[in-house]
Amino acid sequence: MNAPGEGAPAVVVDGVSKTFAIPHERVHTLKERALHPLRRAGKDVLHALKDVSFEVQPGEFFGIVGRNGSGKSTLLKCMAGIYSVGGGQIYVNGRLATFIELGVGFNPDLAARDNILLNAVMLGLSPREARQRVDKVLDFAELDEFKELKLKNYSSGMQVRLAFSVMIQVNADILLIDEVLAVGDAAFQQKCFDEFNRLRDEGRTILFVTHDMSAVRRFCHRAVLLERGELVSLGEPEEVARDYIRLNFPEQAVSAGDLDIEQLGDRPAYILEAWFEDENGDHQPQMPQGTRCVLKARVSFRQVIRDPSFGATLKDDQGKAVFSTSTIYKQEETGVFRPGDEAVFALEFENLLVPGRYYATIDIANRGSGAFLIDQRDRAATIISTGGAMGGGVVNLPHELSVVRQESAVPEEAPS
Repeated sequence: MNAPGEGAPAVVVDGVSKTFAIPHERVHTLKERALHPLRRAGKDVLHALKDVSFEVQPGEFFGIVGRNGSGKSTLLKCMAGIYSVGGGQIYVNGRLATFIELGVGFNPDLAARDNILLNAVMLGLSPREARQRVDKVLDFAELDEFKELKLKNYSSGMQVRLAFSVMIQVNADILLIDEVLAVGDAAFQQKCFDEFNRLRDEGRTILFVTHDMSAVRRFCHRAVLLERGELVSLGEPEEVARDYIRLNFPEQAVSAGDLDIEQLGDRPAYILEAWFEDENGDHQPQMPQGTRCVLKARVSFRQVIRDPSFGATLKDDQGKAVFSTSTIYKQEETGVFRPGDEAVFALEFENLLVPGRYYATIDIANRGSGAFLIDQRDRAATIISTGGAMGGGVVNLPHELSVVRQESAVPEEAPS
């Protein structure tokens, strides 16, 4: 790992490859080797990284995303010098601080204060500088009352807070941060995000591994997407986030081939398929907040039906209904359908759903005398709502907040 010099990118990853040998059978003791000297255990080769290349400029907040097993953490460990690269080169221009795995560099039998000193020196501070920053570290981590407690008695969240606090106090030029921050509680995560904003404004270079696409959109200037050790996408955060969603949640449409027509009996109509699409008519597995979204379902008729009702219900991933509608609510006459006819039912709406996965249930009912349900398809289609606005509840309604100070009803005392 070499520094390319002044005026160069902060980090250069040049054709990096990394493989691991995974033995089929491990020999754990000398006795086993002595008793079976001719045994040759086979092994598999895992290609964790395959010819990965990109550059990170000074002051850039750079996201690294990918599914589990894609090589993200391996890449960060190669940058930190924990792993040697199997091929290619990594250049780092500046002091490096890493926050990769919980507990790395900590001694569980030492108290928090001693671990701060040890870790800070390992990250490049002098012993004197480390001692001067102990109180700042404890204050940020909100662990001052536990400073004499041995680390083995800390919870995982407390260890995260301590490790992150040490890292931001070493004044490193380049920070490598894995998604271990997810272990912290919500309040501390927000505190870390505020710190990210400060570090970015100061022009620090940050490489951030995460599965949180809202964090990628919120903080990153650029991002890279890895899959099975290969670079899939490199560019603007929004583009990479879209590619990540498509990779994780490929389009799942219900097709006529999924139906067993024979089991439908004499049902007068049935739902063939359902899907989500954007305002341009393109099928979509995910939709950003604030955009127009269309749910469509194709229905086939086998008997004469007059003015059937078409309905849809959206449910979240916990199975709770968040929205329901039907043509019967509007007293709409849908027409007369005869055997062999098909119809496409469409529900268009602005996506105000908070980020997450949602499922659509489609139903058809006969509104004539003796109304009854003709067909219903639960989870007929699915969509991922994406965006950075989480909030509470299930929808992110357009709204404004205000606070108006009211004059006190208690009269002020006259000056004496």
